[in-house]
Amino acid sequence: MTPEPDATPSTEPLLPVRAAGRLTSARRWQLLGSVAVTALFTWWAFRDTAWSAQWQSLRSADHRWIWPYLGVLLAIHLCRTLRWGALLSGLEKVPFRPLNEASAIGFMLTLVLPFRLGEFARPLLIAHRTSIGRSAAMTTVVLERIVDGLLVATLLRVMLWVVPIESPHLPLIKAAANLMFLGFGGGMVFLLFAYWQQARAIALVRATLGRLSASLAERATGIIEGFVQALRCLPGPRQTMGFFLWTGAYWGLNGLGMALLARAFDCSGVTDACVPLTLGVPEAFIVMCVVVVGIMIPAAPGMMGTFQWAVKLGLGLFLPATVVNASGLAYANVLWLSQTLQQVVLGAIMLWVSSVSFRDLTG
Repeated sequence: MTPEPDATPSTEPLLPVRAAGRLTSARRWQLLGSVAVTALFTWWAFRDTAWSAQWQSLRSADHRWIWPYLGVLLAIHLCRTLRWGALLSGLEKVPFRPLNEASAIGFMLTLVLPFRLGEFARPLLIAHRTSIGRSAAMTTVVLERIVDGLLVATLLRVMLWVVPIESPHLPLIKAAANLMFLGFGGGMVFLLFAYWQQARAIALVRATLGRLSASLAERATGIIEGFVQALRCLPGPRQTMGFFLWTGAYWGLNGLGMALLARAFDCSGVTDACVPLTLGVPEAFIVMCVVVVGIMIPAAPGMMGTFQWAVKLGLGLFLPATVVNASGLAYANVLWLSQTLQQVVLGAIMLWVSSVSFRDLTG
């Protein structure tokens, strides 16, 4: 395959460094809005918290369960990395070290940067280390997100059949799952349509988006052309099967890991007053899906607030409010902190090992 013009590996800085602290007016308002969303959902998540009971749950929890959960998180990172490698293999066989570095740094930046701008870091880093162009690498990230969105929405909608009908949050979560499926499904349909009928897809964009902005329509046209070119270089059946197997392992470990960590809050062996949290494997997968839907809300970096709110919403489907507002929120905080620390620490290590400038990446 002939590399794209921007695909030559280079040791030059990844991006020209922009003036520190300089934000456009639009970005400034977006950031303020993102922080406002975080504040709103943090208040919403903790407004009914039984603080003394939550503190008692944190104190009485068996924190030894955190260590195996951190091991599960490392296995999850490995699955995410290898499945991306399987998807990239149609473009180039990427060695594990640069693949792992790009993955760890990219996942960290997705967490710490606002507006999920870290999603652009992985394509940028892999293009810097291989002959894969940035647009082609970005296509693989988009395909990952579409597959994940469809899988999670379908899994959530199917598993909600086991939730009691009288659960107050059930209609809201069903509607969110349906919207998520329609959104990601629509993206998949359009990509397939553009792959099959590229000229008609471009004409459709110009006829619709072009009415609002000709320049924006031309930019969208360029993106479609790059995506279609990359789609024609997708891996063969064997690598595609590997991608779906790693995807299944990735989400399976996520759900099982959440059930594993919940055992720290089941009050086993505790003699003091304790509100036990019982979370089976099916319930853990439902909570996982609700969290995925919840963190799609554009909040401030770190998913603080939306993450705890989504865990609380998921637990509220089958646990009483007295449990959710005590040990449930304690569990949500430990879950969030474990995932955040794992991604940030691993990303920081890979950033240091690879000698990549954080300032270049965020420029």
